[in-house]
Amino acid sequence: MRIRLLITALASALLTACGQVDYDAAPVGRFDGSLLVMWVGENTSGSGDGRFVFVPSPNRPLTFIRKNPDATLPKIQPEMMYTDGGSIPRPVQLFNGFSPWGYAPAYMVHDWIFVARHCLTDGKPTKAEKPVAAMKFPESAEVIAEAIKTLVAEERVQKNDVAPPVISGAVAGPISYRRWVVKGACEGDRVTADHRKEAEEALARRTGRGIFRTDVTPARIIAEITF
Repeated sequence: MRIRLLITALASALLTACGQVDYDAAPVGRFDGSLLVMWVGENTSGSGDGRFVFVPSPNRPLTFIRKNPDATLPKIQPEMMYTDGGSIPRPVQLFNGFSPWGYAPAYMVHDWIFVARHCLTDGKPTKAEKPVAAMKFPESAEVIAEAIKTLVAEERVQKNDVAPPVISGAVAGPISYRRWVVKGACEGDRVTADHRKEAEEALARRTGRGIFRTDVTPARIIAEITF
C-alpha cells in the first residue's frame, strides 16, 4: 500500500506541471520496422551513462502509423538523432512503467518531432522534418499517448494504469512546451559527422555489408526492437 501511495504522490508531483491529454481516448495506431540504439561514448556533460544515438534500420526504419483522423502527420518515421530515452526524473525511474527505455519506440517518435520542431524554428529542417511544421504542440502529446497505447495494445509492454497517462500528461505541460519553442537547439540536436560514421560502421559490421573502416571505432549496439 505504501508503495502504491508513493507512486501516486510522485505521479501527482509530475502532474502539477502537466497539460491536458486524454490517454484513454487516444486511438491505437501501428508500429512497423526496427530501431537500434547505439552507445557512442561518454556523455560530454559528465552525467548519465553515456551518449546514445537512435539509428533507423536501413531496411525497415521505425515507423509509427497513426489512426487518428485529425492527425497532421499520419505516418512518423524518425531520422538518426541523439536520445536519452524518456526524460523521466531519476527518483521516479524506480517504479514500474517509468523506465527511460520502457516505452522506447514511443519516446523515439516523440523526440524526433521535437528535433524537427527545433530545426524548423531555426530555419534548418531536413526534407523529412518539414511536414512537422503543420503540427501544433498539443498534438505532439497526443502522439506519445497514441504510441504508448499502441505498445500496450500490441502487448510489447505490460499494461500499467499509472505510467501512460502520467507520461502523456507530462509531455503536454509547460516544461515540454518550453522545449518546443526554444531557439538555437537545432545544431545541438544534429548527430555529429563522427558519431554518424560510428553508427554507420556499426551497421556495416552488423550486416556484413559495406567497406569496413580502419579509422573509425564502431558504435556499440545496445538495444534493438523489431516490429
